[in-house]
Amino acid sequence: MHPLPWLHPERVALLEAALRERILVIDGAMGTMIQRHGLQEADYRGERFADGHDSTRELPAGGGRELRGNNDLLLLTRPDVVAGIHAAYLDAGADLVETNTFNATALSQADYGLEHLAYELNREGARIARECCAAAEAAEPSRPRFVIGVLGPTSRTASISPDVNDPGFRNTSFDELRGVYREAIEGLLDGGADTLMVETVFDTLNAKAALFAIEEAFEARGGRVPVMVSGTITDASGRTLSGQTAEAFHASIAHARPLSVGLNCALGARDLRPHVETLARVADCHVSTHPNAGLPNAFGGYDETPEETAAVLREFAEAGLLNLVGGCCGTTPDHIRAIAGAVAGLPPRRLPSAPAVAA
Repeated sequence: MHPLPWLHPERVALLEAALRERILVIDGAMGTMIQRHGLQEADYRGERFADGHDSTRELPAGGGRELRGNNDLLLLTRPDVVAGIHAAYLDAGADLVETNTFNATALSQADYGLEHLAYELNREGARIARECCAAAEAAEPSRPRFVIGVLGPTSRTASISPDVNDPGFRNTSFDELRGVYREAIEGLLDGGADTLMVETVFDTLNAKAALFAIEEAFEARGGRVPVMVSGTITDASGRTLSGQTAEAFHASIAHARPLSVGLNCALGARDLRPHVETLARVADCHVSTHPNAGLPNAFGGYDETPEETAAVLREFAEAGLLNLVGGCCGTTPDHIRAIAGAVAGLPPRRLPSAPAVAA
């Protein structure tokens, strides 16, 4: 067991109680929903970054680079858009919403010349999600909602060279990743995240740096929140980009004693089935999955309907594989509503140490 106490024991108790009772629903894609708004460069810049500088800190912002597509920045310039998406997923039946902080590390924000915003983006991401959950709880007091503080994989990889002609080259290091993750974690915790999720893990060394930084942050605060980990099986090989099977991935992160381990992104639910089955067999924690809406079509879009996605994930639930389920790329509130309906009333996967409970 972890020696540190919970930072928010009442929230953890609510989450653990809900996990014992039913399969919990995670929200769907943030980027897919942002794209539907048709936002332009001016939306991403807002007043604060309109002239290429951060008007609140007199620092360069973007250096002439286009900021459109930096979805995390909308937390500061169009928080109404982000809050609206959270609200739509909560209304669709999500129990947990993920912060819009997938690229909110200094490493990833450096692509836009905005690395100085990392802490602020994470704090605001958690704060906005927390406010949306509080509003949903006020409307339905018997059903708590939770904020997952998202830690994405960054735009760098510690295990693989980005230069095919120089396989020994690395464009980041464990210590650099540890530092940028620590900054993001502090923001997420200060903003009110109920849990932290190291997600879309394609390089387990990156994930280990995040988990190390999480433990450092917990130690400094004298308390912890639950930690979730979700990896990505990149193709039909059944391995992560850094070469691990689902079982090996689990073995690599089990020392962190996460609340849950799971898989998301890259593949649709049907293709993830054997790998989720593996996790359900070996993991002594909860198992999650939030797959894409199938595989992308020739134009990069996703064609799998809410009903199709939900039907496959119901099969997962009926087989006793799931504790948490949601959607990734291409999924919408309609997908989450269908998924929530599909798993409603089905018992959650029983943890190996837990006694059997009649359905």
